[in-house]
Amino acid sequence: MTGKFIITKEHRRFTEFANVVRKEHTIGICYGDAGVGKTMSGRRYANWDTIEPHLGGHFGPRDIDDKLVTAAGRARSVFYTPPVTTGTRNLTSELKRLGDDIDLLITQHLDDWKTLTPTSPSRVELIIIDESERLSATALEMLRDLHDRTRVAVVLIGMPGLDQRFRHYPQLFSRLGFAHNYQPLTTEELMFVLDRQWKRLGHELDPDDFTDHQAVAAIARITRGNFRLLERLFPQVARVLKINELDTITDDVIEAAASTLVIG
Repeated sequence: MTGKFIITKEHRRFTEFANVVRKEHTIGICYGDAGVGKTMSGRRYANWDTIEPHLGGHFGPRDIDDKLVTAAGRARSVFYTPPVTTGTRNLTSELKRLGDDIDLLITQHLDDWKTLTPTSPSRVELIIIDESERLSATALEMLRDLHDRTRVAVVLIGMPGLDQRFRHYPQLFSRLGFAHNYQPLTTEELMFVLDRQWKRLGHELDPDDFTDHQAVAAIARITRGNFRLLERLFPQVARVLKINELDTITDDVIEAAASTLVIG
């Protein structure tokens, strides 16, 4: 969602899943429909919104702010989205580049520069790969080999059917330790999110009010609990309210806002 990250039950389940994959040094898969929040949870777990803008620089002792160092030290994770066409060599170099940057941040977090050498083992404990359907068979084999050699944990995020695809790669499939099926928002979570959205628009959501009830029903039908659709819908709701000088969020407003979106 836009604004502050909303911690849902599904995100908590993802965090538990990622924690156990990381602790057990295994490979896990996370799959679910587009827009349910998989990518957001992966980035959140790796603290990637905090870390990513600062990667690619030249880090040295005590020249990085504490917030960035703490974020990397806690997550000890790399988040990576492969391009649509990515070769094994490019994947290897990108993961090494990101891993080296995170290693330096973790070293700063531990205040342990004296023990860092070119041959020091990586302190990165988890690699999260988003859009993992884009990986070729060779790239998957490279990840399996990396996991076998370094014991780094790996989480592969993708669409439904990802678990079935990996059955075609016996060596990788045999190393899968855990799977997480990422679900859309429940009814209770949807109401929680909508309460916040109403407030951002300067309104109070009252489930017992018939107008609000109709609007919520329309949103539930249109979005089916999909995070991404909710994120796209509410800027349009604000636009419809402003253009028509309305001060009430009705089901007609929701329908008008949704009519401008491409909804699968």
